[in-house]
Amino acid sequence: MEWLLIPFEVSFVQRALVAGVLVSAVCAVVGTWVVLRGMAFIGDAMSHGMLPGVAIASLTGVNLLIGAAISAGVMALGVTALGRSRRLSEDTTIGLLFVGMLASGVIIVSHSRSFAVDLTGFLFGDVLAVGSGDLVGLAVTLLVVGVVALVGHRSFTALTFDVRKAHTLGLRPRLANAVLLGLVTLTIVASFRVVGTLLVFGLLIAPAAAALFWSRRITTIMLIAALLGIAATVGGLLVSWHWGTAAGATIAAGAVLLFFLSAFLSFVRQRFRSLTPEIECSR
Repeated sequence: MEWLLIPFEVSFVQRALVAGVLVSAVCAVVGTWVVLRGMAFIGDAMSHGMLPGVAIASLTGVNLLIGAAISAGVMALGVTALGRSRRLSEDTTIGLLFVGMLASGVIIVSHSRSFAVDLTGFLFGDVLAVGSGDLVGLAVTLLVVGVVALVGHRSFTALTFDVRKAHTLGLRPRLANAVLLGLVTLTIVASFRVVGTLLVFGLLIAPAAAALFWSRRITTIMLIAALLGIAATVGGLLVSWHWGTAAGATIAAGAVLLFFLSAFLSFVRQRFRSLTPEIECSR
């Protein structure tokens, strides 16, 4: 049992655990809507679209979160504005913005050799370097996301399952979609410090997708997703400590592994249920 407890006796691992729990909760709430709405591509594009802002912020000495927020905001506004065009599909506009922002970031990075280390942290995160200030930021993010999700629950639900009904009920689906996109942006910006932009996508999608195998109630899906994210965090930190792997990547890999495990167990459960009537009839 000591090997389970020893890592969490260290202060920076304790902070990493708290950060992982907070990120898991935030990603569970927002990720549920992302999965139900089919917004995975948007989430991926948003995570990569922050690169130009982070690159400029690093080169100018500005806080990286500020650069990430500005860049992600530009990306979100671009998706919203171009999404109104009837000549282009949504995935086309997202793809164009995604490539444009990512290319701009790489061009900026290519002019600074000293940015290599910061770029690695941006892409893959450094959960073990999380400070108390980061924890406060994540806590505030969780509070904001929780309040907005609670207030907009009805609008988000109507937007997800029946846009026409949302119009009929006066729930303003365009505004709801913009707010939801804002939540995705906020989640990615707040979480990239912990697991990086390439890996936050895993925590955003995998736990919520895994939870869909076990429930159809939105609130229950969020709860299960949060628990799975926390399990991935604890397991990832343990593996990282004992095997010397990258903590952020291990946490994200754990979340994806839990998804495949959930899919397998769900298949076994359905298979067992389908065989049960045949067994009873044979008696």
